[in-house]
Amino acid sequence: MYGGFDIFWLIFLFFILMPMLKQWNLERQRMAAIRSIENKTKSRVITLIHRQESVGFLGMFARNFINIEDSEEVLRAIRLTPKDMPIDIIMHTPGGLLLAAEQIANALKKHPAKVTVFVPHYAMSGGTLIALAADEIVMDEHAVLGPVDPQLGQMPAASILKVVEEKPKNEIDDQTLIMADVAAKALRQTRAFVFGLLKDKMSEDKARDIAQVLSEGRWTHDYPISSEEAAALGLPVSINMEEEIRQLMHLYPQSGRGRPSVHYVPLPYHSSPSEKRVIQ
Repeated sequence: MYGGFDIFWLIFLFFILMPMLKQWNLERQRMAAIRSIENKTKSRVITLIHRQESVGFLGMFARNFINIEDSEEVLRAIRLTPKDMPIDIIMHTPGGLLLAAEQIANALKKHPAKVTVFVPHYAMSGGTLIALAADEIVMDEHAVLGPVDPQLGQMPAASILKVVEEKPKNEIDDQTLIMADVAAKALRQTRAFVFGLLKDKMSEDKARDIAQVLSEGRWTHDYPISSEEAAALGLPVSINMEEEIRQLMHLYPQSGRGRPSVHYVPLPYHSSPSEKRVIQ
């Protein structure tokens, strides 16, 4: 017979082990799905997916962005890939550290075989910067990219420069002038980096135009660039998203804590053109 103390420890161990077992099973399913895609495409599949996920038995959550640890792992995966093997990178990210994004983009650009970036939902800021290094960007019909204009803290570099340009210098404090100098450098560097990613895929004039548009701050930093708009800019975009990649995203669930749930019957519905909806 178990005493009250033993039952307490059994319950405690259950709450400790269950999240670990659940996470282990999720990781196993993810690796199986990735291997299935690799076997079909004969490519190296790398995921860069940032979600707000519950961690630990207390249900605490962590929200992720592109960081140095990400770039280290992606660069290692690229090094482990034969030079004649294509790379498919699946991205879902709000962006993150510019240095990390640039390291990943540089490594992908230098890979000799074809590089394809898949964007099932969104790849903003640094995610877009990485996508620009690809030979092809495959977006879901409703997926979006974003501008790559540099940010200094919470302020757009282009906006800092605009303030300095529109006000007399004797009315501007030294701190703002220093930030404006850094902002000008950040804009030049980002524009040059984007141009370097694109110039081998298109004419230099077109690459220069796209670099200017994406980095100059004409939009807010969270402006959604649709697949149609990205293609109109001249980026190598298609919307032929593989169903296996959409299914893979289901294995990276968003934490439901503190937000409304979305419910629907997870099956495709088919109706004939002759059918009409009747409202009573």
